[in-house]
Amino acid sequence: MHRGDGDHFHPYDVSHGGGHSHGAHGHNHRGTAQWQVPHKGDHEPEDDDHHHHEADLDLVEKAFVEGFQSAPDPTSFLRLAGIPFEARLSDGTELRLLRVSQERRVDMGSLTPHLGGRTFRYDPLPAQMVSKRDHLVFVYFDGESTRQYAFEDARALGGR
Repeated sequence: MHRGDGDHFHPYDVSHGGGHSHGAHGHNHRGTAQWQVPHKGDHEPEDDDHHHHEADLDLVEKAFVEGFQSAPDPTSFLRLAGIPFEARLSDGTELRLLRVSQERRVDMGSLTPHLGGRTFRYDPLPAQMVSKRDHLVFVYFDGESTRQYAFEDARALGGR
């Protein structure tokens, strides 16, 4: 269910209460229940755990994905998109871009928690409700290991 502060209830996250006040509509008034956000993976941070991004960034990322796939010069395309090849973190760690990885996620089913939240109902999604989402990962080397950044986070690194 949607809460008044912009969060969504997720069956795999027991920290959300999931309920919200219905105000003057009365206790029998029910809105549409949203039990999961199909495009979010189990290991992606919730909005509270992640900084708020600029408006329409998802559209910018989608345009980036489409353009990057067909770009004759990927290096220049990255520069135009503001993705740094080298960056320095506030703690002095230097990062160098190694790879841009793309993954397509296709959500095929939904979960609805039963009363009490310990068990769930699984329903395969009909074809018109199946969602497809491209996920970008920018892989940087920090001198010891690799670090993965989402599109927005890689852009925020700023150039060196």
